Amino acid sequence: MKKYAIALFSLLLSTFAVASSGEQATTARLESAAVVMNEIMAAPDKGIPEEVLNGAKCIAIVPDMAKGGFIVGGEHGRGVVTCRTRAGWSAPAFISIGGGNFGFQAGAQSVDLIMLFMNDKGVQALLTSKFELSGEASATAGPVGRHASAGTDWKMDTEALSYSRTKGLFVGVAVDGAKIQQDKDSTVAIYGKDVAFRKTLSGTVKAPASTDSFLAAVNAAEKRATLHEAAESK
Repeated sequence: MKKYAIALFSLLLSTFAVASSGEQATTARLESAAVVMNEIMAAPDKGIPEEVLNGAKCIAIVPDMAKGGFIVGGEHGRGVVTCRTRAGWSAPAFISIGGGNFGFQAGAQSVDLIMLFMNDKGVQALLTSKFELSGEASATAGPVGRHASAGTDWKMDTEALSYSRTKGLFVGVAVDGAKIQQDKDSTVAIYGKDVAFRKTLSGTVKAPASTDSFLAAVNAAEKRATLHEAAESK
């Protein structure tokens, strides 16, 4: 009986350690995503155009996506996404992304990927919690700068726009064939249970304190873009 109790206690400790490790890794990912958003918007002339950001229905960030052999087939990353709701930006949901073709700089060791879902069709695809960016539903390279050029067609039935940052350089990149699905391990690590992807992004789930830095970065970016647009329209 004593040996059984010790074995059970050891198992519980092991389970707790794994859960704690998963929470720490996911929290670090949220903080990295916040840093990516803050740094991109801190350089408006080389970032996401204000009107593009203000028109986005969902924002997904996959920090440190590329490591080592990514370009030759090691493609995989984990990220976080939030969507607009009537009450503001939703609690974050967690995604994994892999496969496909990415317009990343050859030889890149680390790439931050940002995707903006621009219309209802793109959002509905995202809400399925498992879909592929391909064909008409692929993510096109987004415009870069303080304002989107009048010659760009990002408003024309664009479901998703994507960007990458490599070694400080921020550019629009095309993403095709990538598979995006819910990252259930990260979801459980932060929410304590497997919360439905659609439920989280619809705004009915309360955001845990560990997600505050990420949501603050998204809200700050939106506020900055809105204020700049309002000031320049006068």
